[in-house]
Amino acid sequence: MPTRSPWTAYIDNGWRGTDAASAMSYMAEALGCRGLRVVAVPHTLSKNQGRYGAVMFEMYGPHRTDWLNYVRTLHAANDGGRWVFDESGEPFPFEKVERYQARRARDRFTFDMLKEYLHHLGLSPFEEDFYLPDGAPGWLVEKTGPVASTHQEYSLAQAREQF
Repeated sequence: MPTRSPWTAYIDNGWRGTDAASAMSYMAEALGCRGLRVVAVPHTLSKNQGRYGAVMFEMYGPHRTDWLNYVRTLHAANDGGRWVFDESGEPFPFEKVERYQARRARDRFTFDMLKEYLHHLGLSPFEEDFYLPDGAPGWLVEKTGPVASTHQEYSLAQAREQF
């Protein structure tokens, strides 16, 4: 989907959420461009209800690296009840690297930092008017029909009930 920037948005609607890492890695290499995977999930888990939180920034490049064409990654995520922080690649000049030493892992890379970093790249994906500028067409690709035998299909009502 086109945006108010030189970047194109990719949105996947899996019933358990989007995992665009493979798609972004492949497209960056195949198209010879940079790609981003951005994750911003508020931590709402309480008494086995809600979701584990995560803030992630992953940039992919048009070249092979040791794993998925990563150029730079930053993650602060609740990994099954414990917050973890991880980073790889060379920091960008706009990063607040001193924050990566915060005592609490969840404070090392926050949603506000993610928004600021994306702004430096000309992106504002958390603003509705960032997407589909006037006159710009978008593409919807829909999978219909039987899925692989190892997968199960869910109606919207079933997905809401189980999630």
